[in-house]
Amino acid sequence: MAEVDVVLVALLILAIIAAVVIVANGIRIVRPYEQAVYIRLGRFVKILDQGFNYVTPLISEVIKLDLRTVVLDVPRQEVITKDNSPTNVDAIIYIKVIDPSKAFFQVQNYRAATVYLAQTTLRSIIGDMELDEILSNREKINLHLRDVLDEATDKWGVKVEAVEIREVDPAPKVKQAMEEQTSAERLRRAAVLKADGAKKAAILNAEGDKRSRILQAEGLRQAKILEAEGERMAIILQSQGEAQKLRILSVGAAPLDSKALTVLTLDTIKSLGNGQSTKFIFPMELTRLVEGVSEYLGSARSVPERAISSMAEIEQSVGKADDVLGPIPKPEELRRDLRSLEEVMEKEKAEMDQIADPRGKGAPPKNVPEPEG
Repeated sequence: MAEVDVVLVALLILAIIAAVVIVANGIRIVRPYEQAVYIRLGRFVKILDQGFNYVTPLISEVIKLDLRTVVLDVPRQEVITKDNSPTNVDAIIYIKVIDPSKAFFQVQNYRAATVYLAQTTLRSIIGDMELDEILSNREKINLHLRDVLDEATDKWGVKVEAVEIREVDPAPKVKQAMEEQTSAERLRRAAVLKADGAKKAAILNAEGDKRSRILQAEGLRQAKILEAEGERMAIILQSQGEAQKLRILSVGAAPLDSKALTVLTLDTIKSLGNGQSTKFIFPMELTRLVEGVSEYLGSARSVPERAISSMAEIEQSVGKADDVLGPIPKPEELRRDLRSLEEVMEKEKAEMDQIADPRGKGAPPKNVPEPEG
């Protein structure tokens, strides 16, 4: 009996252990970045989400799939471009599982399938482009390759998030030819820039010389205008002084009537003696001059002196003082005329600066001749 009891106890212990193992076999823990495909007796049941899950033990199969973005390396391969240039190209792609059931049931190994598909698609795209276009349009190639791969892998439950061409390495001979072409292009640009700089420098020097000549000519013109205006004003003032002097003499000689000319003649003869000359030349009509003087003196004795008692009699005899002396410009009027002349000259200078400035806008003002060269 004792042996039977031992055997029963051992069997009970084995049964308990087996039960625990069987129960534990049905427990499945899915991590936060995973999902699991639940298969029971060869049939798909459902997708297990993150956390604790319990499945039928012994007859169930659970396959976990990582839902994080995965980086896949597309191996380096040699591609012949459209212009027959051998080129080595490699790339990297970023994929993510969005449907675990399709990623497990529709393709055997979605990662390898995506890499091989990227290789063939990249070879096809590069083969339809020229080398220069490949080197200058990498972003365009990346977008095209991503769209093609994403459309093809959509039925696998895989999304292609990005594709980046990592390196485009032409063959050594092609690379040497490209370096020579680049060097020649840089030399050409340097020569063009040097010639353009010399051209601009020559233009600026010519424009500066032209402007300098225009400014010098304008300065000479303004100086001559000022000199001529000064001489004109001096002649006018001197003539007005002479006229006023004659009018004043005519007022003083009013009682003598037509004898004023004789008075001026005597005054002229008097001024001859004030000079430093030792020789004097008198006209042949000197006798007539003496006769005029004698007649003047005789008439002066016969004509009684008449005093002019008031300013009214003077104005009645010879006219008003303003009419006799004429308009005498005041200092304020002279200054006003001078300011007007300066304004006119400043306006003309501004017009000449506008003509001389090559960057000036608009056509030259009217009545101003175009400066030569």
